Amino acid sequence: MKKILIAIYIFLIPNFVSAAPTAEVLHWWTSGGEAKALQVLKDDFAKQGGVWKDMPVAGGGGDAAMQTLKARIVANDAPAAAQIKGPTIQEYDEEGVVAPYNVNEVAKAEGWDKLLSSQVANHMKCDDGKAYCAAPVNIHRIDWFWANKKVLDSNGIKMPTSWAEFNAAADKLKAKGIIPLAHGSQPWQDATVFEAVALGVGGNDFYKKAFVDLDLATLGGPTMVKVFDQMRKLKSYTDEGSPGRDWNVATGMVMQGKAAFQLMGDWAKGEFAAAGLEPNKDYYCSPTPSNNGYLYNVDSFIFYKNAGKDKVDGQKLLASLMMGKNFQKVFNIYKGSIPARLDVSMDDFDVCAKKSNSDLKTAGSKGGLLPSFAHGMALRLAQKGAIQDVVTEHFNSDMSSQDAAKKVAAAVKASL
Repeated sequence: MKKILIAIYIFLIPNFVSAAPTAEVLHWWTSGGEAKALQVLKDDFAKQGGVWKDMPVAGGGGDAAMQTLKARIVANDAPAAAQIKGPTIQEYDEEGVVAPYNVNEVAKAEGWDKLLSSQVANHMKCDDGKAYCAAPVNIHRIDWFWANKKVLDSNGIKMPTSWAEFNAAADKLKAKGIIPLAHGSQPWQDATVFEAVALGVGGNDFYKKAFVDLDLATLGGPTMVKVFDQMRKLKSYTDEGSPGRDWNVATGMVMQGKAAFQLMGDWAKGEFAAAGLEPNKDYYCSPTPSNNGYLYNVDSFIFYKNAGKDKVDGQKLLASLMMGKNFQKVFNIYKGSIPARLDVSMDDFDVCAKKSNSDLKTAGSKGGLLPSFAHGMALRLAQKGAIQDVVTEHFNSDMSSQDAAKKVAAAVKASL
C-alpha cells in the first residue's frame, strides 16, 4: 500500500507544478527589419522561461491583423496580447474583453507613470484612465522623407525643406527618367502620405482641427483642397507599378537607386539598417516639410482577458519585458524608432533617431506633437476608415480636389 501511495504521489506531482508563462502574440511585423526587432522580445521572453506562441498576420499596415483579431474575439478566443494602438485600445475595453487589467499590477510596481510621458501613458490606459491595459514599445515618427544619397547627389538635389522644393526636385528627376517617389498605393500608405502633406500644407492647428477634433468645416474647407492638390502632384511622381506595392518593397526601390524618395514612417529605417546601410553615407533622412510638426505613432500591445495562471503570468512577464530599459534600446535601434521610456540614453542611436528625439521635444513645446490618424493614434476606426477611403479613392482616380474635400467631410459626418 505504501508503494502504491508513493507511486500515486509521484504521478500527481507534475499536475501541481506551475506551467511556464505562456503568451500567444498577434502582430503584423513581418518585414526584415520588423522581424529582427521582434526577435529581441521573443529571445528575452524565452530567457525568462516563457513560451511564445507567434501569430503574425501580414498585410495592410495592420488592417489584416485587425480582421483576424476581431474574428478571434467574436469566437471568445482572444490572444494573450495583440499589437493595438491609440483609441482602439479603449474601444476594446468598452467591449468588456480587457478587464481585469492583468498588467496594471506590473505597471504600478515598476512605476510606469514616471517612465512615460503623460501623452503616451494615457494611450495605454483603460477603465477611464485608471488602469494600464497595454504596454508601449516605441515612438515612431510618421512624417519622414527617405532618399537615396547617390541619386540625389549626382543630380544636385538636397533634401527639401518645403513642398515647393520637393516638387521642383521631383520634376527634375522625372525629366531625367528617374522615379521621384517610391510608393505602394495601398490605403494605409496613401493615408500616411496624406497626413504628412496635410501637416505641412495646412499647419499644426489645421491638422488638429481636421484629424483630432474632426471639425467638419476644416475637413471640407479651402485648405483641404490645397492638401488634395499636393496629393495629385505626388501621384504624378509615382510609377505605374505603385498600386498594391508593399511599403518595404518601395523602401527597397530607394535602397537600390530605382527611386529617389520615399515618404514613410521611420520603420523604413529598420529596412535600411537590416541591409547594412547607414544614414548620410548611403541614404538621407529628413522630416517632411512642416512648421515644427511631428506626427507620432506608438506601437503597443494590449493584454486581453485570459483564463489560466500560465497565460496571466505570460502577460505580466511580456509587459515587464516590453518596458525594460535595455529592451527599449535594442529593439528600437533595430526597428528604426525611438524608446517610449523617457530614461533611455540615445548615445547608441543613429543621427536619424537623435533628430527624431530632439524634434519630438521641440514639437511638444510648440504645439506640434500630434497623433497620426493614418496609424490609429488620433481617431477611432470608423472615422479613420471614412477619411482613408476618400483619400485613396482620390489618389487613384481623377476626382477633383474640391470634390474630395467635400466628400471627406461628408464621410466623417456620416461616420459619427
